[in-house]
Amino acid sequence: MSSIFTKIVNGEIPCYKIAEDENYLAFLDVNPNAKGHTLCIPKQEIDSIFDLEEELYLGLMKFSRTVAKAVEKTVECKRIGVAVVGLEVPHAHVHLIPLQDMDDMRFQRKVSLTKEEFLELAKAIQSNL
Repeated sequence: MSSIFTKIVNGEIPCYKIAEDENYLAFLDVNPNAKGHTLCIPKQEIDSIFDLEEELYLGLMKFSRTVAKAVEKTVECKRIGVAVVGLEVPHAHVHLIPLQDMDDMRFQRKVSLTKEEFLELAKAIQSNL
């Protein structure tokens, strides 16, 4: 059975897309820790990030860095935090989280955005890629 991220890659589930190339996709987290919380994934469904082939892993990190720089230009924050947890969705992914303080990384404090706010934010980040 396909993961929710594979369904997003395949266009079966919509997302607030930030960036995409032939191997990777970045989109806003719909249950964000902070405004601008973005997920970067390989399009290939592999459960654990450390099971990625080295080239795909390194490519994901490079892709994530590019996206993080755009998020940082768009969302006021002290820095962009990076987390790889991997328990909630069986598809390797990188969390990019704009940080004001350490609590933004704890996955306990969430923010709410309207559909219009998500769309506006996605466009703003895209413009900074």
